[in-house]
Amino acid sequence: MKHIILSFLFFTIISIPAKSQQPAAQKDTFVLVHGAHRIGKRTDAAMQRWRGYGLGQFIHWGLYAIPGGEWNGKQYNGAAEWLRSWGEVRKSAYDSLIYQFNPIKFDATEWAKIAKQMGARYVTFTTKHHDGFCMWPSKYSNFTVAQSPYKKDIVKQVVDAYEKEGIDVYLYFSIMDWHNPDWRYDIKTTEDSIAFDRFKKYTRNQLIELLTRYPTIKGLWFDGTWDKSWVKQAAFADSLETEMRKIHPGIIIGSRFRADENGKRHFDSNGRLMGDYEQGWERKIPNKIEDVHGNDWDCVMTIPENQWGYNKAWKGHIKTPNELIEMLAKCVSLSGNFVLNFGPKGDGSIRKEEADIARQIGDWMKENSEAIYDCGYAGLPKQDWGYFTKKDSANKIYMIVCNVPVSDGLRVDAPKGLTIAKTYPLSDTSLQPTVEEIGNNSYFIHLKHKEHKKPFVIVLETKKEKSYNKYEDAKT
Repeated sequence: MKHIILSFLFFTIISIPAKSQQPAAQKDTFVLVHGAHRIGKRTDAAMQRWRGYGLGQFIHWGLYAIPGGEWNGKQYNGAAEWLRSWGEVRKSAYDSLIYQFNPIKFDATEWAKIAKQMGARYVTFTTKHHDGFCMWPSKYSNFTVAQSPYKKDIVKQVVDAYEKEGIDVYLYFSIMDWHNPDWRYDIKTTEDSIAFDRFKKYTRNQLIELLTRYPTIKGLWFDGTWDKSWVKQAAFADSLETEMRKIHPGIIIGSRFRADENGKRHFDSNGRLMGDYEQGWERKIPNKIEDVHGNDWDCVMTIPENQWGYNKAWKGHIKTPNELIEMLAKCVSLSGNFVLNFGPKGDGSIRKEEADIARQIGDWMKENSEAIYDCGYAGLPKQDWGYFTKKDSANKIYMIVCNVPVSDGLRVDAPKGLTIAKTYPLSDTSLQPTVEEIGNNSYFIHLKHKEHKKPFVIVLETKKEKSYNKYEDAKT
């Protein structure tokens, strides 16, 4: 009961209890002080806005962009932003990259225009990655952009440029900090505990600094929270989250920030989501609506297999614009957002391959964003040709078609009592779809034009109609 009362008092100011991931009648097994503080989704305006984004951009940029995954002529077999952890790299040598950081081609306005053209409605930008280098002039560290040849506040430039384009800004912040001497992977001794207490104060100071320097941001995206040292800080992290929410009412924080007192992350010991949305879908997408358990969620995706920061050598399969559009459609069809990562070069420019992909996605979005923005799960059975999306209050269902079957019949099984009143293409008028009823509430949508080089959208306008069985089962 104590847990429920505390949760209600704290979160009433920012949310109204909605549909829970668990049945409301189900009782918690554990009494938790530092577990989830809310049952169900947030329904305030800030979270409703987040829910309707559809498409976002992630930017990983820092010192690691200078070597680009390469050190002394050798290629690091891992994500470029993890280069400092490689045994062949001296830590002091890596940290000295600060004296080379002078991105003369960095133009936040150009970045923001690329994101705008792509159709992104929000961006997440790395203020500090695991290497500890701060992209803003933090007064709590001597390892910041202010000590580099560049000197200027990069975070401010990003915030200002993106907001000018109407794109909401979220700030990435790594708790893990390899540069800070007080960081520990675990706390095993009294000395470790004393050092980590200093580190917690440092972390709090930097987070409060970010919230006060950039008050217009919409949320924080946390990383580097999996090590035992941080997992053991349930009380401190919970208190810090409370403080941040008081400073910035309505702020959106995902499920990665903290653990409960039993060390459970993302979901507490009772299986309830901690944070405002689930962050467990990194480089993967759920297959069915049941997989997300009624929670808000997003998918963050790289263009190569696992490269976030700039890497000179993209290895393995490079996703095509059509693949990424299909991933976007799948995420939205399951009421999630899709966030595509970019890794600018050390000089601040966006690599040509990423800019080209952004442009091609943007060309598609210009014609088809109606099926993405403010859309979600449509409630229709998934078909092999692609994905359904729907806006909450509209009588339109969008078919985002990625694979046309050889039969030319796009099957649609409508819910009982709902019929198709009108069908038309969202942009490609050559499609000229026709509807064939093949059973009770079952249809084939046939297309005149059969050659397709990119996904397309068919709009179904629906109407409610009393259902009756015109197609009796065979009697034997």
